[in-house]
Amino acid sequence: MRLTSDQIQVIKETACSVLGEDSRVILFGSRVDDAKKGGDIDLLFETEHILDNRVNSVGALYVALIRKLGDRKIDILLKDPSTPDATVLQVARQTGIQL
Repeated sequence: MRLTSDQIQVIKETACSVLGEDSRVILFGSRVDDAKKGGDIDLLFETEHILDNRVNSVGALYVALIRKLGDRKIDILLKDPSTPDATVLQVARQTGIQL
């Protein structure tokens, strides 16, 4: 996994502050593979709470992460109980690493 312990901590803290203590984060994509170089940070955030406004939640996660991690490419998927279980979410869970 190509994230530092500080980056992991920031991501987990951001998930808790925006989505709540029960949220989970999965890193997936190229950053899971230690042999690769570069690449964006692909994150799947999951919560058991139905979100009033998913777009605002994604925006809040993104802004908080950019402020804390610096200007970098971050892709965010967000799953709450009302989100259909799309193939991309299944692949992220199967190939990713929970932080």
